[in-house]
Amino acid sequence: MRAHPLNCHSCGLRLDIPPLTQGKAAFCPRCGHPLARVEANPFMLPPALALASLTVLYLVFSQLFMHLTMPRSSIYLTLPEMMRVLVVQEFGFLAEVMFVLTFGSPLVFCLLCLYVYGALLLNRPLPFLLAATRALVRLRGWMMVDVFFISALVAYIKLSSIATVHFGPAFWLMFVLSVLLIRTAQSVPEHWVYYQIRRLNGQRMPPQIEGESLNCSKCLYDRPANEEHCGICGSALYRRRPYSLGLSTAFLLAAVILYFPANLMVMMVSSNPTAVEISTILSGIIYMWDKGDRVIAAIIFSASIMVPVLKILAMAVLIVSARYRLLMPPQKLAALYRITEAVGRWSMIDIFVIVMLMSTFRTHLARVVPGEAAVFFCLVVLLTMLSAHFFDPRLLWDKARHAHKPAKAASQPPSETAEQAT
Repeated sequence: MRAHPLNCHSCGLRLDIPPLTQGKAAFCPRCGHPLARVEANPFMLPPALALASLTVLYLVFSQLFMHLTMPRSSIYLTLPEMMRVLVVQEFGFLAEVMFVLTFGSPLVFCLLCLYVYGALLLNRPLPFLLAATRALVRLRGWMMVDVFFISALVAYIKLSSIATVHFGPAFWLMFVLSVLLIRTAQSVPEHWVYYQIRRLNGQRMPPQIEGESLNCSKCLYDRPANEEHCGICGSALYRRRPYSLGLSTAFLLAAVILYFPANLMVMMVSSNPTAVEISTILSGIIYMWDKGDRVIAAIIFSASIMVPVLKILAMAVLIVSARYRLLMPPQKLAALYRITEAVGRWSMIDIFVIVMLMSTFRTHLARVVPGEAAVFFCLVVLLTMLSAHFFDPRLLWDKARHAHKPAKAASQPPSETAEQAT
């Protein structure tokens, strides 16, 4: 990839990217955000990983996931069976969430990866190539096979105390699938992909723009300021995400409102012929702690109480800093945003654990049913993820620049050179 200028997607700093060869990457010298990367084997590695992921995905959803042996009963669990139980118990929303996050998103992501890289390998501009690339990039954060795998380990700690648990092939293959999907997502650098698509169309790369230009926030290439949609990736052009703070605040307020019923209402109902146990998130954690399941209690507390609360507080700090006044230096706020965006998905552990317990205990002798709080909590997790998604971190650096406007701007060079690393 030839040398060219771009703006950092995280802090907005104007940078000059040096020429990048295979195995090289460039990072922003101010905020450390990755800017551009060329894989060591850029054309063959992503489709090979995607094809392997599709193969393992099929095996994970067609093979036995878990076999439990209890007195007078034996249960064989597969992932489709877990979804079926949710639908039968009239929790279709949770079944849809599980299907999308553990099967739908990975399936579509891998198929899109094969389509996009197939066009690059064939050296042919296939139909809807730009739309497929945009969808490919956006799906990366919505695959939660790794979260489900950790949830299965948490559920195993609970199940092993009352049943003999044997893991099937699908369980072990899910770990392989998690690693493959993570590596596949990392091997798709969108800046390089758009570079190759434009080259595929016979257009000059990097583009040379005369007159006033605007740097696309998605593909990071300069475009004429009068364009409404980027001529390279097809995304809407803007200097900062429109209505970023309004959308982020709205999703965060919705998450805060739903967080109260998620914690106060019933999360799970466990029953047997002699007793019925109704538990909220907190009472369930306390019960497991008192019964000696302190590891699982600590994991559920971290994922269900601590992470959502800290994420809500972190997003509140970020929104207040971008709208009114910086509460911390912009470097720390940028790091806070990256951490917040990365850890929010792990709150789904509690939901996935309930799904597995419900799929296991569904007889007259032992039964687990999700409460209304499960739906509210699932919505809280999704809403906080959307709040982070719509927040534009460049607004933090804009606020810092306006707060320290003195003559620094005159002495600072208009463009810096990005750091390059192997």
